[in-house]
Amino acid sequence: MSTPARRLRATVLVLGGAALAALASPATADEPAAARQTPPLWEAGVFFGAATQPAYPGAADSTSRALPLPYLIYRGPVLRVDEGSAALRALRTPRFELSVGVGGSLGSSSKDVEARAGMPDLGTLIEAGPRLVWNLADPGPRGRAPWRLEVPLRAVLDLNDGLRYRGLVFAPELVHERALPGAWRAGARFGPVFGDERLADLFYGVDPVYATPTRPAYDARAGLIAWRAGASLSRSFGPDLSLFLFLRVDSLAGAANRDSPLVERDAGVTGGIGLAWSFARSSRPASD
Repeated sequence: MSTPARRLRATVLVLGGAALAALASPATADEPAAARQTPPLWEAGVFFGAATQPAYPGAADSTSRALPLPYLIYRGPVLRVDEGSAALRALRTPRFELSVGVGGSLGSSSKDVEARAGMPDLGTLIEAGPRLVWNLADPGPRGRAPWRLEVPLRAVLDLNDGLRYRGLVFAPELVHERALPGAWRAGARFGPVFGDERLADLFYGVDPVYATPTRPAYDARAGLIAWRAGASLSRSFGPDLSLFLFLRVDSLAGAANRDSPLVERDAGVTGGIGLAWSFARSSRPASD
């Protein structure tokens, strides 16, 4: 990998750590009501985490990483770097929120994925686009409803290839979050992930030049990429330290490209654990 590519990947790792750390810092039932209602405008800290995930939905090979990452949370009325994403809010009411946000996923080298041996690497992917949040219940003390529907539509860009456009992803999710006894907080997510033909071809297409006796040429098509179900559990140990665990299962049942030679498994598991330490925060409260 070239030096610029390493730098770009490092940037995404930092952004990813910020997103995970944001999720790892929820208010809990043991905090004073005022603290839950008025978190600081910004927080900075370090996230120590380890995670493992399939190289792509349907891959038999997984990638694992363990590293410390700096993070920054900012809870402005328009710019939000919180709750696992960075976004610019365009509209917010008690029931609906419309924002433009970004996300990302780490790439994988084809030399580490047996099914893609000799094929181009999967680059680090950045997602950007609008997201609509529909609160299905009244917002709680943190300003978020315990039940909500999140509907993002995002363009996918390859950070390792000069932000080359790689397609569109549409991933609506039903989300539930609740406080548990003992300063714990739990969350669950479920929904489908759809991709257009260009994105599907990135993961599952095999050009004739890369075909082998065991890997025939394949032209991927648009449609369902996977079903995703995830769960998270977090606990705060005072205002500065939080523990975060997550688990996600991807199922390719009914996927549009289930018959691709690059699909080796019907399901894959992603999991991780992290510890977030906040060492600085604003004395000014967030304004919503």
